[in-house]
Amino acid sequence: MPPDHIKGGTETTRAALLASRGRRMLISLQEKFSGGRNEKTNQTVLLLLTALILTFLIVPNQHFQVVRYVAGDIALTDIKATRSYLLEDPVQTEQKRSEVERSTPYVYNFHPEKGSELKSAFAKAFSLLIDARGRGERSGEHLREAVSAALGLEITDDDLGALVRIRNFRLAQAEIGLAVDRIYENKVVRDRAAFVTDRRHGVILSESGSGRLMGAGDAAITVIDLQEAGKVAGRMRVPGVSRKDGEILKGLLVRSLQPNLVMNQAATDAKRVEARNSIRPVVYQIKRGEMIVREGERISEEQALKLNRVFEVDRGVNRFLMGLGIFGLILVLFYFPYRFGRKNIRKFNPTSKDLLLLAFLTIGFFLLLKAAHILSSAMGIFLPRIGTDDYFYLFPFAAAVMLVRIILNSEVALVYCAVYASLLGILFNNSLFVVVYALLGGIIGAHGVRQCQYRGTIYTAGLKVSVVNLAMALPFQILTDNLFTSQSLYIIMFALVGGLINAVIVAGTVPVIENVFQYTTDIKLLELASLNSPVLRELMIRAPGTYHHSVLVGTMVEAAAEAIHANPLLARVAAYYHDIGKISKPLYFIENMIGGENRHDKLSPSMSALILISHVKEGVELARDKRLGLPIIDIIRQHHGTSLISYFYQKAKGGDDQEARNVDERDFRYPGPKPQTREAGLVMLADCVEAASKTLTDPTPARIQGMVQKIINNIFIDGQLEECELTLKNLHDIAKSFNRILAGIYHHRIDYPEPAFKVNGRKKAVEDSDREQAKTVSHRGEEGKKSGGEDLKRLGIHR
Repeated sequence: MPPDHIKGGTETTRAALLASRGRRMLISLQEKFSGGRNEKTNQTVLLLLTALILTFLIVPNQHFQVVRYVAGDIALTDIKATRSYLLEDPVQTEQKRSEVERSTPYVYNFHPEKGSELKSAFAKAFSLLIDARGRGERSGEHLREAVSAALGLEITDDDLGALVRIRNFRLAQAEIGLAVDRIYENKVVRDRAAFVTDRRHGVILSESGSGRLMGAGDAAITVIDLQEAGKVAGRMRVPGVSRKDGEILKGLLVRSLQPNLVMNQAATDAKRVEARNSIRPVVYQIKRGEMIVREGERISEEQALKLNRVFEVDRGVNRFLMGLGIFGLILVLFYFPYRFGRKNIRKFNPTSKDLLLLAFLTIGFFLLLKAAHILSSAMGIFLPRIGTDDYFYLFPFAAAVMLVRIILNSEVALVYCAVYASLLGILFNNSLFVVVYALLGGIIGAHGVRQCQYRGTIYTAGLKVSVVNLAMALPFQILTDNLFTSQSLYIIMFALVGGLINAVIVAGTVPVIENVFQYTTDIKLLELASLNSPVLRELMIRAPGTYHHSVLVGTMVEAAAEAIHANPLLARVAAYYHDIGKISKPLYFIENMIGGENRHDKLSPSMSALILISHVKEGVELARDKRLGLPIIDIIRQHHGTSLISYFYQKAKGGDDQEARNVDERDFRYPGPKPQTREAGLVMLADCVEAASKTLTDPTPARIQGMVQKIINNIFIDGQLEECELTLKNLHDIAKSFNRILAGIYHHRIDYPEPAFKVNGRKKAVEDSDREQAKTVSHRGEEGKKSGGEDLKRLGIHR
C-alpha cells in the first residue's frame, strides 16, 4: 500500500488534472464559439438557447405550476387576477345538474301483448293435452316437459294430472281468457307501492316495441300489482273439474301472470343524461386586477375555488402561448438594446466570448434568484411575522451587473443592467418594484467597482448598494402605506444586508470567472504587478537589462496613462511583461550584452531580424502558458506594431552583392498588428523612447525633450498609431509625461567640495586616500591568493 502522503498527492494531482482538462474544454468551446465564419451563427444559437432557458425559468413563476389550494390554507402572498376570466363554477353547475337529474321522470315500458301471449300459451298447452288424450297418453315425462314449455313455467305431475282431467278444454280456455282479460285491462306492475312512489316523482309510459309515449303516468291510470292480479285469477270458475283441480288450474294461471308495465332502467338513465347535459355551466367573472386573496388570509371555500379554476385555465394551450410570448419578449429585450449599443455607444463592442459570459451570468443568477424566491416563500410558513415580499430586499439583484463592470466595462454593464432588470421584473410576476430596485442597485454597484484594484473596493461598493437599497425601500413603504409598521424594520435591515450580500457574491465569483473564462481584471493585474512574480523573477535573472528596461517603461507608461486618462494599471503591468519573449535568447539583445561581445556580428542581417522579431511570438506563447490574460497578450503582440528594424534593414541594403539589392522591407518589419488600444500605444512609445534615451551621451532636459519628440513623430509618421485611439492632444500629454520621468532619471548631481584629512601630520584629499586604499586592497589581494586557494580546497572546490 502506498503511504498516505503519496496517496494524497496522487489525489491532488488527479484533481488538478481534471480541473485543467475542464478548463481546456471550456477554452476550446470559447475558441470554437468566437472564431471563424460561423461567429454570427454561433451568436444566434447562443441567443436562442439563452432565451429558451430563461423562458423555462420564468414560465413556472407565471402561475403555470400545478397548484391546488385547499380551504383553510394560509395565503403566502397577495394573489390577484392577471387578466379577466370567465370561469365555470363547478359546484353550482353540479348542483343544478343534480337537481335536474333527480327530477327526471322514470320511464316505464307498457307491454299490451302480455294478455294475448298468456292466452296463447294456455291454448297451446290444451292443444297438446287434446292430442295426447287422442293417443291415449295421460302422463309421462315427455308430455310434462311439452306442456311446461308451452306454458313457460315448470309444472309438476300433480299439475299435469289436473290438466289431463279437464273434461272440456274449450270451456276451460274460455274461462281462462275471461280472467286474463279482466286482469290485463289494467296496468299490471310487480310492486304497486313502488310504482306509486315513482309516479309521485314522475313517470313516462312508453309502448314497448314502437317507443310511442302513452302518457305521463297520471292518477287516471288503473294500476294493479301481481298480488291483486292473483286475486282476480282466484275468482275464476272452471266447470267440469273438481275443486282441487280447479285450485291447481288457478295456481297455474297466477304463476303464469307477468307485469305488463315495467320500468326501463336504461331509458331512464338516458333521460337523466340528456337532462343533465341540457344544463349549461354556471359561470362567474373575475376582472383583471381583482384581488383574489391577500397575504396571510385564511383561504375560504370560494377563494380556493377561484384560485384553482384560474390556475386550471392558465394551463394547457394558454400556458404554451404565454411561454411563447415570454420567449419572444426575451429575444426582443436581448437583440434591440444590443443593436443600439453597437451602433451608438463607442465602447460597446462585446466579443463572442463576452456574450457567452453574459449568458452564463444571466442564467446562473436567474437560477439563484429563483431558488431564493422559493426559499423565501417557504420561510413565510416558519416566520409568518415577516412578509414574503420583504425578503426581496435581501436578494442579490446588483451582483451580476457589478461582475460585468469589473470584467468588461461600464458601457456593456449599463446596457446589460437595463435588460437584466427588465427580465427580473418578468421573473417576479411582472413586478415594477423589482425592475426599479434591480436597475438602480445595479447602476450604483457598477459605479462603485469602476476602478476595482483591491477586493476591498467591492465591499465599499456593496455598502453603496446598501444605502441605495435603503433609499428605495423607504419610498416603497410610503407608497404602500406601510411605513409605520413592524415590516419596515425588517425591510430596513434586509436592505442594508442585501448590499453586503451582493459584495460577498461578487468577491467570491470574480476569481472563478478569471480562471474559467481567462479574463484579466484589475485585481488580477495587481497580482501580476508584483515584481516577485515567477515570470519577472526569471526575466530579472536571465535578462537583467531587459528587466530594468521593462521596469522603467512601466514607470513611464503609468504616468502617461494617468495624464491621458487611460488605464494606468493595465499599462504598467503590460510594460513589465512586454519583453518577456527575450528570456529565451537574452544575449541577442543589446541591453543584456556583457563584455562588449555582439553576437549579431556573426549573423546575417536577415537572421538577426528574425531573432529580434521572434521575441514577440515567444513572448505571446509564454504569456499564454503563464495565463497572463488576453489584454497583456494583445499588448505583447502589438507593442512593436509593424515597425521596421531599421538598423539591420540598412545593413542588409548596404551590401554589394545581388542579395542586397533584392532586400524586401517586409522581411524586416514586425508582423503586427498595430496597437489597437491606448495602453498598447503607450507601451510602444515608451519602449522606443526608453531605449533611445540610453544613446544620449549628455542627457540634458533639452536633449531628452528633442529625443522624445523625434521618436514620437517617427512612430506617428510610420502609421503605427493609426488603429489606436490616441489623439494629438494625447501625444502632447504623453511627451510631457515622458520628459518629466526621463529628466528625473537622468538628472545631474551638484559637485560636492572634496574634504581633506590628516595623514602623518599632513593633509590628504579624498581622491588620494581612495588611491591609497585601492593599493592596499590590491596588495592584500596578492597576499591572499595562497590562503584563498586553501580555503577553496577545504570547500571541495579545485581550480
